[in-house]
Amino acid sequence: MAKLSIQEVWKSFGTHDVLKGISLDIEAGQMVCLIGASGSGKSTLLRCLNLLEPVDDGAILLDGADITDPELDPQPIRQRIGMVFQSFNLFPHMTALENVLLAPRRIHRKSREALLPGVKALFTRFGLADRMGHYPDQLSGGQQQRVAIIRALAMQPEVMLFDEVTSALDPALVGEVLDVLRALKAEGMTMVIATHEMAFARDAADKVCFLYEGRILEEGPPAEIFSAPRDERTRAFLARVL
Repeated sequence: MAKLSIQEVWKSFGTHDVLKGISLDIEAGQMVCLIGASGSGKSTLLRCLNLLEPVDDGAILLDGADITDPELDPQPIRQRIGMVFQSFNLFPHMTALENVLLAPRRIHRKSREALLPGVKALFTRFGLADRMGHYPDQLSGGQQQRVAIIRALAMQPEVMLFDEVTSALDPALVGEVLDVLRALKAEGMTMVIATHEMAFARDAADKVCFLYEGRILEEGPPAEIFSAPRDERTRAFLARVL
């Protein structure tokens, strides 16, 4: 059974169909990279997976259970499916540590003392042990994005979604965030990543999906998608970005 199974998902905004019957299986421990031009539906698909957007038709299954049932409370699902956005969304008046502690204290109702060992271990793991007391404006963009990733991991999710997490960074800082994603993959985290970093997708992903106008035109191993794309639209996109 797939960890996440997307089954004929449709999503519209007004009269505009953004997702048009998306189907995709994501196995436990897989890193799946979504590629495609801006407006192809990558971000909307991630927002549907995290229940930030309701689907209009189709189903999303997590461990075989349909999570798109409108009767379900979305909060427990969002605890199991973490999401990191391209904007860091850190509270500027709180230190990096306090930003990370906020959600697990409120949602898991754990004390600061109970959470600190695990959270400090996350900061150490991602090279930020000496930055826990810093405020966001005292951190580089790459460090802020790593704090945002630590904040999501502090909720102990089973699946992580990343929406263009390097697009707001200076080129010199992109590598340090991609290294975090590689480390998570090595630890067996299930991940779905919308990205414009083609070299990263080619080298690190287990599966690459090319989205075009709300549909998955091609999916497969990176070597297959990048070296021998079957669809002319995939070939045209890759010719522009590689």
